[in-house]
Amino acid sequence: MTDWNSSDLEKIATAEELDLASERSNGTLRDPVTMWVVRSGDRLYVRSVKGTGGPWYEGAQARHQGRIEAGGVRRDVTFQEADREEYRGVDAAYREKYGRCTTIVEHVLTERARAATLRLEPR
Repeated sequence: MTDWNSSDLEKIATAEELDLASERSNGTLRDPVTMWVVRSGDRLYVRSVKGTGGPWYEGAQARHQGRIEAGGVRRDVTFQEADREEYRGVDAAYREKYGRCTTIVEHVLTERARAATLRLEPR
């Protein structure tokens, strides 16, 4: 696993949204999907509101690789399923960053969304 450099970590974490393009089995990138991104500790996370059956999540599982862009940073990444122990910190990060969107933020705090939590690791 490669760690994020502090500059990229901060820029991505403070960006309002992130564009995620997962890699197909032939190595080409799918069209990017715009979503929320949060930081917990020195790690970055995204979640699928539709759970593991969400189209972009299923695409990310094809090769567990893709590209993200946020805060002026573009990086190739690996998608790692988060451990259940990470959910509490990720939940808190979503509440802190997006809590002003009270009717929307609750959708990323459901058990279905938690089960589709991915940690973004630079490659």
